[in-house]
Amino acid sequence: MVEMTARGQSVMDRRSLLAATGSLAGVASFAGCLGDEATSVTVLAAGSLARTFEEYVGPAFREETGIDVHGEYYGTNAVMRMVEERTKHPDVIVSADATLLRDRLYGEFTDWDVEFATNTLGIGYNEKTTFGRRLDDGEPWYDVARQTDDGDLAIGDPDLDPLGYRAVQAFELAEREHDLDGFREQMLSLAYREPEEPQMMAGVESGSRAAAFVYRNMAVDHGLPFFEFPDAYNFAEPDLADHYATAEFTTDEEGYTATGRPILYNATVNDDADAPDAGRDLVAFLAENPDLLDAAGLTVADSLPRSVGTVPGAINV
Repeated sequence: MVEMTARGQSVMDRRSLLAATGSLAGVASFAGCLGDEATSVTVLAAGSLARTFEEYVGPAFREETGIDVHGEYYGTNAVMRMVEERTKHPDVIVSADATLLRDRLYGEFTDWDVEFATNTLGIGYNEKTTFGRRLDDGEPWYDVARQTDDGDLAIGDPDLDPLGYRAVQAFELAEREHDLDGFREQMLSLAYREPEEPQMMAGVESGSRAAAFVYRNMAVDHGLPFFEFPDAYNFAEPDLADHYATAEFTTDEEGYTATGRPILYNATVNDDADAPDAGRDLVAFLAENPDLLDAAGLTVADSLPRSVGTVPGAINV
Protein backbone atom coordinates (compact mmCIF):
# COMPACT_ATOMS: atom_id res chain seq x y z
CA MET A 1 0.00 0.00 0.00
CA VAL A 2 1.31 3.45 -0.90
CA GLU A 3 0.56 6.43 1.35
CA MET A 4 1.52 10.09 1.16
CA THR A 5 3.44 12.17 3.69
CA ALA A 6 2.49 15.72 4.58
CA ARG A 7 5.14 16.86 2.10
CA GLY A 8 3.42 14.91 -0.68
CA GLN A 9 6.07 12.20 -0.85
CA SER A 10 5.04 8.65 -1.56
CA VAL A 11 5.45 6.13 1.25
CA MET A 12 5.60 2.41 0.62
CA ASP A 13 4.92 0.06 3.53
CA ARG A 14 6.85 -3.12 4.40
CA ARG A 15 4.78 -5.57 2.40
CA SER A 16 4.71 -3.44 -0.74
CA LEU A 17 8.38 -2.56 -0.41
CA LEU A 18 9.46 -6.17 -0.11
CA ALA A 19 7.27 -7.24 -2.98
CA ALA A 20 8.60 -4.48 -5.20
CA THR A 21 12.27 -4.87 -4.50
CA GLY A 22 12.96 -8.41 -3.37
CA SER A 23 14.57 -9.66 -0.14
CA LEU A 24 17.90 -9.45 1.59
CA ALA A 25 18.72 -13.00 0.57
CA GLY A 26 20.59 -11.59 -2.38
CA VAL A 27 22.78 -9.18 -0.40
CA ALA A 28 25.82 -11.43 -0.27
CA SER A 29 25.61 -12.26 -3.96
CA PHE A 30 25.07 -8.75 -5.29
CA ALA A 31 27.61 -7.24 -2.86
CA GLY A 32 30.31 -9.12 -4.71
CA CYS A 33 29.19 -7.51 -7.96
CA LEU A 34 29.13 -3.89 -6.82
CA GLY A 35 29.79 -1.45 -9.59
CA ASP A 36 32.12 0.58 -7.37
CA GLU A 37 33.82 -2.59 -5.98
CA ALA A 38 33.99 -0.87 -2.61
CA THR A 39 35.66 -2.49 0.37
CA SER A 40 34.26 0.08 2.81
CA VAL A 41 31.33 2.44 3.26
CA THR A 42 31.27 5.64 5.30
CA VAL A 43 28.36 6.49 7.56
CA LEU A 44 27.40 9.72 9.29
CA ALA A 45 24.75 8.80 11.83
CA ALA A 46 22.80 9.93 14.87
CA GLY A 47 24.83 9.61 18.05
CA SER A 48 22.23 7.33 19.63
CA LEU A 49 23.19 4.71 17.04
CA ALA A 50 26.93 4.66 17.77
CA ARG A 51 26.99 1.29 19.51
CA THR A 52 24.26 -0.06 17.25
CA PHE A 53 26.55 0.42 14.26
CA GLU A 54 29.87 -0.32 15.93
CA GLU A 55 28.83 -3.47 17.77
CA TYR A 56 25.89 -4.84 15.80
CA VAL A 57 25.36 -3.50 12.28
CA GLY A 58 28.99 -2.97 11.26
CA PRO A 59 30.32 -6.43 12.20
CA ALA A 60 27.25 -8.21 10.78
CA PHE A 61 27.39 -6.24 7.53
CA ARG A 62 31.10 -7.00 7.19
CA GLU A 63 30.44 -10.70 7.70
CA GLU A 64 27.59 -10.70 5.17
CA THR A 65 29.17 -8.58 2.44
CA GLY A 66 32.90 -8.22 3.11
CA ILE A 67 32.44 -4.44 3.30
CA ASP A 68 33.72 -2.46 6.29
CA VAL A 69 31.54 0.22 7.87
CA HIS A 70 33.36 3.37 8.97
CA GLY A 71 31.01 5.46 11.08
CA GLU A 72 31.01 8.88 12.72
CA TYR A 73 28.27 9.78 15.18
CA TYR A 74 26.89 13.15 16.22
CA GLY A 75 23.59 14.75 17.14
CA THR A 76 21.34 14.58 14.09
CA ASN A 77 21.12 18.38 13.78
CA ALA A 78 24.91 18.44 13.65
CA VAL A 79 24.90 15.59 11.10
CA MET A 80 22.60 17.57 8.81
CA ARG A 81 24.73 20.69 9.16
CA MET A 82 27.92 18.80 8.33
CA VAL A 83 26.34 17.40 5.18
CA GLU A 84 24.87 20.75 4.14
CA GLU A 85 28.17 22.56 4.69
CA ARG A 86 30.08 19.67 3.10
CA THR A 87 32.48 19.42 6.02
CA LYS A 88 31.70 15.69 5.99
CA HIS A 89 31.20 13.59 2.90
CA PRO A 90 29.50 10.33 3.96
CA ASP A 91 28.12 7.64 1.70
CA VAL A 92 25.19 6.93 4.03
CA ILE A 93 23.34 9.43 6.23
CA VAL A 94 21.24 8.14 9.15
CA SER A 95 18.85 10.35 11.12
CA ALA A 96 17.03 9.94 14.44
CA ASP A 97 14.30 12.20 13.10
CA ALA A 98 13.00 11.19 9.67
CA THR A 99 11.32 14.54 9.05
CA LEU A 100 14.49 16.46 9.89
CA LEU A 101 16.44 14.61 7.21
CA ARG A 102 13.77 15.34 4.61
CA ASP A 103 13.47 18.98 5.59
CA ARG A 104 17.21 19.56 5.44
CA LEU A 105 18.60 17.28 2.72
CA TYR A 106 15.89 16.60 0.15
CA GLY A 107 16.43 18.37 -3.14
CA GLU A 108 20.19 18.86 -2.89
CA PHE A 109 21.65 15.70 -1.38
CA THR A 110 18.95 13.05 -1.81
CA ASP A 111 15.31 12.58 -2.72
CA TRP A 112 14.55 9.29 -0.97
CA ASP A 113 15.01 7.46 2.31
CA VAL A 114 14.09 4.23 4.08
CA GLU A 115 12.56 4.23 7.56
CA PHE A 116 13.92 1.24 9.47
CA ALA A 117 13.37 1.52 13.26
CA THR A 118 11.73 3.39 16.11
CA ASN A 119 12.60 4.01 19.74
CA THR A 120 11.13 5.30 22.99
CA LEU A 121 12.15 8.15 25.28
CA GLY A 122 12.69 7.88 29.01
CA ILE A 123 15.35 7.95 31.72
CA GLY A 124 18.50 5.87 31.79
CA TYR A 125 19.69 5.90 35.38
CA ASN A 126 22.19 4.59 37.89
CA GLU A 127 20.27 2.61 40.49
CA LYS A 128 23.00 3.18 43.09
CA THR A 129 22.35 6.92 43.24
CA THR A 130 19.75 8.65 45.38
CA PHE A 131 17.79 9.48 42.24
CA GLY A 132 17.89 5.86 41.12
CA ARG A 133 16.85 4.46 44.45
CA ARG A 134 13.91 6.87 44.72
CA LEU A 135 12.84 6.02 41.18
CA ASP A 136 13.01 2.31 41.98
CA ASP A 137 10.92 2.97 45.09
CA GLY A 138 8.11 4.21 42.87
CA GLU A 139 8.28 7.94 43.47
CA PRO A 140 7.03 10.01 40.51
CA TRP A 141 10.03 10.73 38.29
CA TYR A 142 9.13 14.39 37.95
CA ASP A 143 9.07 14.93 41.71
CA VAL A 144 12.46 13.25 42.09
CA ALA A 145 13.88 15.16 39.11
CA ARG A 146 12.86 18.54 40.53
CA GLN A 147 14.75 17.76 43.73
CA THR A 148 18.09 16.88 42.13
CA ASP A 149 21.18 19.07 42.24
CA ASP A 150 22.16 21.17 39.23
CA GLY A 151 23.85 18.99 36.61
CA ASP A 152 22.90 15.70 38.25
CA LEU A 153 20.66 14.92 35.27
CA ALA A 154 21.71 15.21 31.64
CA ILE A 155 19.90 15.94 28.40
CA GLY A 156 21.26 16.07 24.87
CA ASP A 157 21.96 19.53 23.53
CA PRO A 158 18.61 20.49 21.94
CA ASP A 159 20.42 22.70 19.44
CA LEU A 160 22.43 19.72 18.19
CA ASP A 161 20.20 16.68 18.23
CA PRO A 162 16.61 15.44 18.33
CA LEU A 163 17.27 13.58 21.58
CA GLY A 164 17.83 16.95 23.22
CA TYR A 165 14.82 18.73 21.81
CA ARG A 166 12.63 15.69 22.43
CA ALA A 167 13.61 15.86 26.11
CA VAL A 168 12.53 19.51 26.18
CA GLN A 169 9.27 18.63 24.43
CA ALA A 170 8.73 15.79 26.93
CA PHE A 171 9.15 18.26 29.81
CA GLU A 172 6.53 20.49 28.22
CA LEU A 173 4.07 17.64 27.68
CA ALA A 174 4.71 16.27 31.18
CA GLU A 175 4.07 19.72 32.62
CA ARG A 176 0.60 19.66 31.09
CA GLU A 177 -0.04 15.99 31.79
CA HIS A 178 0.75 16.23 35.50
CA ASP A 179 -0.17 19.90 36.10
CA LEU A 180 3.42 20.86 36.96
CA ASP A 181 3.59 24.63 36.72
CA GLY A 182 6.96 25.80 35.34
CA PHE A 183 8.34 22.26 35.05
CA ARG A 184 9.82 22.67 31.55
CA GLU A 185 11.89 25.71 32.46
CA GLN A 186 12.89 24.27 35.82
CA MET A 187 14.26 21.14 34.16
CA LEU A 188 16.12 23.18 31.57
CA SER A 189 17.81 25.13 34.34
CA LEU A 190 18.73 21.98 36.29
CA ALA A 191 19.90 19.63 33.54
CA TYR A 192 23.39 19.51 32.07
CA ARG A 193 23.40 19.76 28.27
CA GLU A 194 25.68 17.08 26.87
CA PRO A 195 27.06 18.17 23.47
CA GLU A 196 28.40 14.70 22.60
CA GLU A 197 25.35 12.45 22.23
CA PRO A 198 27.34 9.17 22.27
CA GLN A 199 28.66 10.20 25.72
CA MET A 200 25.22 10.71 27.27
CA MET A 201 25.30 7.54 29.37
CA ALA A 202 29.01 7.52 30.23
CA GLY A 203 28.61 9.80 33.24
CA VAL A 204 25.58 7.84 34.41
CA GLU A 205 27.46 4.57 34.17
CA SER A 206 30.37 5.97 36.22
CA GLY A 207 28.02 7.48 38.81
CA SER A 208 29.15 11.07 38.23
CA ARG A 209 25.60 11.79 37.05
CA ALA A 210 22.45 10.16 38.36
CA ALA A 211 20.53 9.86 35.12
CA ALA A 212 20.05 11.06 31.56
CA PHE A 213 17.01 11.54 29.38
CA VAL A 214 17.75 9.11 26.58
CA TYR A 215 16.36 6.55 24.16
CA ARG A 216 15.86 3.01 25.43
CA ASN A 217 18.65 1.53 23.31
CA MET A 218 21.19 3.88 24.90
CA ALA A 219 20.46 2.47 28.37
CA VAL A 220 20.58 -1.06 26.91
CA ASP A 221 23.99 -0.25 25.42
CA HIS A 222 25.36 0.38 28.91
CA GLY A 223 23.45 -2.33 30.73
CA LEU A 224 21.66 0.26 32.87
CA PRO A 225 18.00 0.37 33.94
CA PHE A 226 15.57 2.39 31.85
CA PHE A 227 12.43 4.13 33.04
CA GLU A 228 10.11 4.52 30.05
CA PHE A 229 7.98 7.63 29.97
CA PRO A 230 4.21 7.27 29.62
CA ASP A 231 2.85 7.19 26.07
CA ALA A 232 1.76 10.82 26.43
CA TYR A 233 5.38 11.95 26.14
CA ASN A 234 7.61 9.01 25.17
CA PHE A 235 7.24 9.78 21.44
CA ALA A 236 6.78 6.09 20.69
CA GLU A 237 3.12 5.98 19.71
CA PRO A 238 2.21 6.89 16.10
CA ASP A 239 -1.45 7.24 17.13
CA LEU A 240 -0.46 10.16 19.38
CA ALA A 241 1.30 12.11 16.64
CA ASP A 242 -1.17 14.99 16.86
CA HIS A 243 -0.70 15.18 20.63
CA TYR A 244 3.11 15.18 20.34
CA ALA A 245 2.86 17.94 17.74
CA THR A 246 1.51 20.34 20.37
CA ALA A 247 5.07 20.70 21.73
CA GLU A 248 7.78 22.49 19.75
CA PHE A 249 11.40 23.55 20.09
CA THR A 250 13.29 26.08 17.97
CA THR A 251 17.06 25.73 17.77
CA ASP A 252 19.16 28.79 18.57
CA GLU A 253 21.78 28.53 15.85
CA GLU A 254 19.68 27.62 12.81
CA GLY A 255 16.22 28.68 13.89
CA TYR A 256 14.82 25.28 12.92
CA THR A 257 11.49 24.61 14.60
CA ALA A 258 11.09 20.94 15.47
CA THR A 259 7.53 19.86 16.09
CA GLY A 260 7.01 16.95 18.45
CA ARG A 261 6.62 13.70 16.47
CA PRO A 262 7.07 9.97 16.94
CA ILE A 263 10.67 8.76 16.97
CA LEU A 264 11.59 7.33 13.59
CA TYR A 265 15.02 6.46 12.23
CA ASN A 266 15.70 6.68 8.51
CA ALA A 267 18.66 6.30 6.19
CA THR A 268 19.60 7.48 2.73
CA VAL A 269 22.58 7.50 0.38
CA ASN A 270 24.26 10.80 -0.44
CA ASP A 271 23.84 11.72 -4.10
CA ASP A 272 27.58 12.43 -4.17
CA ALA A 273 28.62 9.26 -2.34
CA ASP A 274 32.03 7.82 -3.14
CA ALA A 275 30.64 4.29 -2.73
CA PRO A 276 26.95 4.57 -3.68
CA ASP A 277 26.44 0.85 -4.33
CA ALA A 278 27.90 -0.12 -0.97
CA GLY A 279 25.77 2.60 0.59
CA ARG A 280 22.62 1.17 -0.94
CA ASP A 281 23.61 -2.29 0.29
CA LEU A 282 23.93 -0.93 3.82
CA VAL A 283 20.51 0.73 3.70
CA ALA A 284 19.08 -2.58 2.47
CA PHE A 285 20.82 -4.38 5.32
CA LEU A 286 19.30 -2.03 7.90
CA ALA A 287 15.85 -2.60 6.46
CA GLU A 288 16.11 -6.37 6.36
CA ASN A 289 17.62 -7.17 9.74
CA PRO A 290 14.98 -6.27 12.33
CA ASP A 291 16.20 -8.94 14.77
CA LEU A 292 19.65 -7.37 14.78
CA LEU A 293 18.20 -3.92 15.48
CA ASP A 294 15.96 -5.34 18.19
CA ALA A 295 18.99 -6.91 19.88
CA ALA A 296 20.57 -3.46 19.88
CA GLY A 297 17.61 -2.08 21.82
CA LEU A 298 15.70 -0.49 18.95
CA THR A 299 12.12 -1.30 17.99
CA VAL A 300 11.03 -2.39 14.52
CA ALA A 301 7.29 -2.02 14.06
CA ASP A 302 5.31 -4.21 11.67
CA SER A 303 4.93 -1.19 9.38
CA LEU A 304 8.70 -1.03 8.84
CA PRO A 305 10.69 -0.77 6.68
CA ARG A 306 8.97 1.95 4.68
CA SER A 307 10.36 3.94 1.79
CA VAL A 308 9.73 7.59 1.04
CA GLY A 309 10.46 9.03 -2.38
CA THR A 310 11.78 6.95 -5.25
CA VAL A 311 14.16 4.40 -3.78
CA PRO A 312 16.85 3.28 -6.26
CA GLY A 313 15.97 0.01 -7.91
CA ALA A 314 19.36 -1.44 -6.95
CA ILE A 315 18.32 -1.56 -3.29
CA ASN A 316 17.16 -5.02 -2.30
CA VAL A 317 15.18 -4.80 0.96
